[in-house]
Amino acid sequence: ALLFYQKALKIRQSTLPSNHPDFGTIYGNFGGLHQEMGDYSTALKFYQQALDIEEKYLPPKHPTLATSYGNFGSIHSSMGDKSKALEYYKKSLEIRELSLPINHPDKASSYNCIGSVYNSMEDYPKALSCFEKALEIQKQAFPEKHPALASTYDNFGSVYSCMEEKQTALSYYQKAFEIRELSLPPNHPDIATSYNNLGTIYSSMGNKDNALSSYEKSLEMKRTCLPSNHPSLITTYNNIGLVHQSKGDYLVALSLHQKALEICEQNSQHSQSEAAASTYNKIGSAHHSMKDFPKALLFFEKALAVQSKSPNVKDSNLAITYSNMGLTYHEMSNNEKALLYYEKALEIKEKSLTRDDCDLATTYNNIALVYDSMKDYDKALSFHQKVLTIRENKLPSDDLVLAATYSNIASTYYDIQDYSSAVSFYNKALGIREQSSSVDDNTLATNYNNTAIAYKLMNDKANALIFYQKSLTVRLKTLAANDPSLATIYTSMASIHSSKKDYSNAIVLYKKAIEIREKSSSADSLELATNYNNIAVAYKAIEDQKHALTYYEKA
Repeated sequence: ALLFYQKALKIRQSTLPSNHPDFGTIYGNFGGLHQEMGDYSTALKFYQQALDIEEKYLPPKHPTLATSYGNFGSIHSSMGDKSKALEYYKKSLEIRELSLPINHPDKASSYNCIGSVYNSMEDYPKALSCFEKALEIQKQAFPEKHPALASTYDNFGSVYSCMEEKQTALSYYQKAFEIRELSLPPNHPDIATSYNNLGTIYSSMGNKDNALSSYEKSLEMKRTCLPSNHPSLITTYNNIGLVHQSKGDYLVALSLHQKALEICEQNSQHSQSEAAASTYNKIGSAHHSMKDFPKALLFFEKALAVQSKSPNVKDSNLAITYSNMGLTYHEMSNNEKALLYYEKALEIKEKSLTRDDCDLATTYNNIALVYDSMKDYDKALSFHQKVLTIRENKLPSDDLVLAATYSNIASTYYDIQDYSSAVSFYNKALGIREQSSSVDDNTLATNYNNTAIAYKLMNDKANALIFYQKSLTVRLKTLAANDPSLATIYTSMASIHSSKKDYSNAIVLYKKAIEIREKSSSADSLELATNYNNIAVAYKAIEDQKHALTYYEKA
């Protein structure tokens, strides 16, 4: 396309004066092409050349100027400058309001563009208002099943998805899909886009099977109607890979991310693009999930190398890479480097996000956990509090992420031996987890166990026993009968009964622990020896010298 535009430009340059209005159209086309290629600075120069000519020769409210202002809005949006994007889109709309019929489709286009910027700025009410105006115009300008309406329904879906209203988002994405399926050829790329949107919303809802099915249909269609190295395939391969990652199928995920990377590397334009950096990040994340931290770090560094060379890198994407590197260094117990990269991510996010953004809370949480590892508990609590302030304001009161926050704070209080505060926050976490149908059994059992330990250290034996029993009940449902962690709980409960001089119950529980450990541990195991000694003490306390002597000898 670039070659033919260049030929057209040469012909006009040889036949027309340099400031002829036709050059405005050509420069605009050049700008659009360079924007698609990700070369935003060059695109901006061409758009400016087009606008300079058009402003000189056209009336100030001419519709062509609206198109140029719209192009400026689009390029600034691509560059992440939302305020400038909004400024130019509004200029474009102002001209169209004055120069076009009341229900002209171009007005709907302007409202959709403005709404999309508001959506990216998280001003969801204004975004919805714009999309409603766009839809109102389109319903009067087009038939009910026109593809233009599908794009607007997609926009509604995007806003509701961002607002965490997943079911409403799904209904709009389905409306868009139904229109496209009825009005477009069977293998049209826009139908593939709809499948991709459905896959994304299903994935965010945790419906992995439907997500995978939708993404695979999108891929099948794109393979039919697009070249094998088309950039759109990069996104689809990566999306399918992410679903497989979430299912624990890391090798399958890696093969799909590798296909995406091969497309990036086949095209010099994409090998140093955000798509390549994003793919490196996804490959790194798969290796991270497989606990291959050095290899994960290698791919995160590749992502960072690409982003460092790109003049148009989005700060949000750079923050993702820094966060991934911080997470990996933390897993490798390199707390200093983990903190360094988390702080780089935080610096970006604090400049670009509102103070109550949940993504900002995630970075605060990561930093808090590093300070916990470094035993700098004052700083850890300070960052945990920042996390809590945001999440309590932004998340539903029964959100499992909020439960995890309470647990993290409880663990920090536990580490500084403030067991009363620890219990308070462990119980807040349980208040959410006990009511959730999707909580992981291991997470719930661990929460019960941690609460029990804190109560025990407060010498609140009654509550300690209650929570050990709750932990035991969950673990008995999910673990093998001879799992060593069951022996640990039996031992903890037995020690409390023993301290209460309830030796008969203590002996029953010590025997259960011993039975497990005799099957799973070597005879000289420290845990087993301790159990033998403790049960001997209990027998001695009830003056059963024969059994006491037997277990002392075993110990």
